[in-house]
Amino acid sequence: MCLAIPAQIVELNDLHAVVSIGGVTRDASVMLLEDAAVGDWVLLHAGFAIEKLDPDEAEKTLALFREMAAAVPGPGPDAA
Repeated sequence: MCLAIPAQIVELNDLHAVVSIGGVTRDASVMLLEDAAVGDWVLLHAGFAIEKLDPDEAEKTLALFREMAAAVPGPGPDAA
Protein backbone atom coordinates (compact mmCIF):
# COMPACT_ATOMS: atom_id res chain seq x y z
CA MET A 1 0.00 0.00 0.00
CA CYS A 2 1.24 3.47 -0.85
CA LEU A 3 0.67 6.48 1.32
CA ALA A 4 1.03 10.15 0.44
CA ILE A 5 0.74 12.80 3.12
CA PRO A 6 0.15 16.56 3.12
CA ALA A 7 3.21 18.69 3.79
CA GLN A 8 3.88 22.42 3.62
CA ILE A 9 6.85 23.85 1.75
CA VAL A 10 8.97 25.93 4.15
CA GLU A 11 12.11 26.37 2.02
CA LEU A 12 12.64 26.17 -1.71
CA ASN A 13 15.82 26.08 -3.78
CA ASP A 14 15.30 25.27 -7.46
CA LEU A 15 13.89 21.70 -7.53
CA HIS A 16 14.69 20.97 -3.87
CA ALA A 17 12.37 21.82 -1.00
CA VAL A 18 12.22 21.46 2.74
CA VAL A 19 8.71 20.54 3.81
CA SER A 20 7.08 20.49 7.23
CA ILE A 21 4.88 17.62 8.34
CA GLY A 22 3.44 18.24 11.77
CA GLY A 23 6.44 20.35 12.72
CA VAL A 24 8.97 17.79 11.48
CA THR A 25 10.96 18.82 8.41
CA ARG A 26 11.97 16.60 5.52
CA ASP A 27 13.77 17.10 2.24
CA ALA A 28 11.64 16.73 -0.87
CA SER A 29 11.90 17.05 -4.61
CA VAL A 30 9.49 19.40 -6.36
CA MET A 31 10.63 18.37 -9.85
CA LEU A 32 7.13 17.03 -10.61
CA LEU A 33 5.44 20.38 -9.91
CA GLU A 34 5.42 23.35 -12.25
CA ASP A 35 5.06 26.27 -9.87
CA ALA A 36 5.87 25.28 -6.30
CA ALA A 37 6.31 28.12 -3.82
CA VAL A 38 7.10 28.53 -0.13
CA GLY A 39 3.85 28.18 1.81
CA ASP A 40 2.24 25.79 -0.67
CA TRP A 41 0.69 22.59 0.61
CA VAL A 42 1.72 19.52 -1.37
CA LEU A 43 1.02 15.83 -1.37
CA LEU A 44 4.31 14.09 -0.48
CA HIS A 45 5.07 10.53 -1.57
CA ALA A 46 8.45 8.79 -1.38
CA GLY A 47 10.29 12.10 -1.13
CA PHE A 48 8.50 13.71 -4.07
CA ALA A 49 5.87 16.43 -4.00
CA ILE A 50 3.40 14.95 -6.47
CA GLU A 51 0.52 17.44 -6.34
CA LYS A 52 -0.37 20.82 -4.88
CA LEU A 53 -3.18 20.78 -2.32
CA ASP A 54 -5.80 23.25 -1.21
CA PRO A 55 -4.88 24.30 2.37
CA ASP A 56 -8.33 23.35 3.70
CA GLU A 57 -8.11 19.87 2.16
CA ALA A 58 -4.61 19.41 3.56
CA GLU A 59 -5.85 20.25 7.07
CA LYS A 60 -8.84 17.91 6.74
CA THR A 61 -6.53 15.07 5.74
CA LEU A 62 -4.13 15.77 8.60
CA ALA A 63 -7.07 15.86 11.04
CA LEU A 64 -8.14 12.41 9.80
CA PHE A 65 -4.61 11.08 10.34
CA ARG A 66 -4.66 12.47 13.90
CA GLU A 67 -8.04 10.79 14.56
CA MET A 68 -6.75 7.46 13.26
CA ALA A 69 -3.60 7.70 15.40
CA ALA A 70 -5.68 8.50 18.50
CA ALA A 71 -7.85 5.42 17.89
CA VAL A 72 -4.89 3.01 17.94
CA PRO A 73 -4.36 1.47 21.40
CA GLY A 74 -0.98 1.75 23.03
CA PRO A 75 1.48 4.58 23.56
CA GLY A 76 0.87 7.73 21.60
CA PRO A 77 3.25 9.38 19.16
CA ASP A 78 4.83 11.42 21.98
CA ALA A 79 5.82 8.35 24.02
CA ALA A 80 9.55 7.95 24.62
